[in-house]
Amino acid sequence: MKIATWNVNSIRTRQEQVKQWLIDNNIDVICLQETKVIDADFPLEGFQDLGYHTYIYGQKAYNGVAIFSRQPLENVKYGFGDILPSDLVNDFDEQKRVISGVINNIRIVNLYVPNGNSIESEKYQYKLAWLDLLKQYLTVLKQENSEELLVCGDFNIALEDRDIYKAIGKENHIMASQVERESLRSILNLGLTDIFRKFTPEGNFYSWWDYRQGGFTKNRGWRIDHIYLTDELVKKALNCYIDINPRKLTQPSDHAPVICEF
Repeated sequence: MKIATWNVNSIRTRQEQVKQWLIDNNIDVICLQETKVIDADFPLEGFQDLGYHTYIYGQKAYNGVAIFSRQPLENVKYGFGDILPSDLVNDFDEQKRVISGVINNIRIVNLYVPNGNSIESEKYQYKLAWLDLLKQYLTVLKQENSEELLVCGDFNIALEDRDIYKAIGKENHIMASQVERESLRSILNLGLTDIFRKFTPEGNFYSWWDYRQGGFTKNRGWRIDHIYLTDELVKKALNCYIDINPRKLTQPSDHAPVICEF
C-alpha cells in the first residue's frame, strides 16, 4: 500500500501532472494541499475516471486540501470543527486546511499548515495558534478512536537543521524558528514518528524548493512536507521517500511528493 502527500500548488494547473504521476506510481491514497479551488470547480472527473474516491475541502484561490483513495474512506471529517467544539475552533475553519478519513483502521489526517509569512507578522501568531489547535484536535482523535494515525501534509516547518540546505542564520527565519519547531515537537510528543527519518537519517533531502534563484537546480531546498505515524504503523512501514521527478517538469509545483509504503 502506498500513501502519498503532495502540495500541488493549484490542482487545476497541475491536474495532468498529478494524474500521470498517480498512474506511474500506483498510489493507493494521495493527500493534496494547496488545491486553490472551491469544491464546485474541482476537476474531480479525471481522478474518478482513474478509480479514485475523492474527498475535497477547498476555497477560492487559496489553501484547500483533498484526499483521493482507491478504497472508500470512512468517517470523513472536514476541518477542526467536525472534532472540536465551536468555541475552540472559532474562525480557524474559514481557511480550508484540514481533512481526514479512515481506511484499513488508519485515520489519515491531511494538513496544510499556515506558512506564517515572517516571525514579526500577525500571520506568525496565527500559525502558532493553529498549531496549538491542531494538537488539541489530534489529542481528541487519539483519545476517542481506536485507529492508528497517519498525519501528513505541508507543515511549513523544517524540524531540524538537516532539513534545510543551509541552516546558518535560520533560527529567526520563518519555518525554522525555535518556537515553530517546539510547537511541532509538542505535537509529535503525542506519539508520532517522522517516518522519513527512519529510512533516511542523513541530510540533503528536501521536498520544497523556491522557484526563484535556481532553487531546485542548485538543490537549495527545505524538507517541510512530512508523514508522521503512530507506533503500530511505524512497525508496518517498509519505506518512505521523496520523489523529486515531478519537480523537474515544466511548470511544476514547488513541492515534491512524499510517499510511504506499507
